[in-house]
Amino acid sequence: QVQLVESGGDLVQPGGSLRLSCAASGFIFSDYGISWYRQAPGKEREFIALIFGDGGSANYADSVKGRFTISRDNAKNTVALQMNSLKPEDTAMYYCNVRLGTYYYGMYDYWGQGTQVTVSS
Repeated sequence: QVQLVESGGDLVQPGGSLRLSCAASGFIFSDYGISWYRQAPGKEREFIALIFGDGGSANYADSVKGRFTISRDNAKNTVALQMNSLKPEDTAMYYCNVRLGTYYYGMYDYWGQGTQVTVSS
C-alpha cells in the first residue's frame, strides 16, 4: 500500500530552521514527483514545493522561495524539506504528497499524516 510518513516538525523560534522528512513506500519512488503542502487552521491546503522524480528540478511557492529547499534521496525513498528563516506565518501542518495514476479513477493524491510546525517566540 502507498504510504507517506512525515516527521521532523517542532516548535521553533522565528528565524530558526527545521528539516522535515517524508518517508515513502508502496510505489516506485523514483518515477514520481513528490510535493510538500501545508495547511494552517481555517485555511486551505497550500502548495509549498515539488521535486521531480530524478531530483533534478524543483518548484517552490513564492511564499517560501529562497528560504525552503526540497531534496530527495531515491535510494532511501525519502524527501526532505529544509526550512530556514522561519516566520510565524509558516506555522502549519506540513504534508507530503504523491500523485499516482489509477486504472479506474485516474490520478489520485496520497497524503501523509502530517507533521506540525509551529514558529513562535
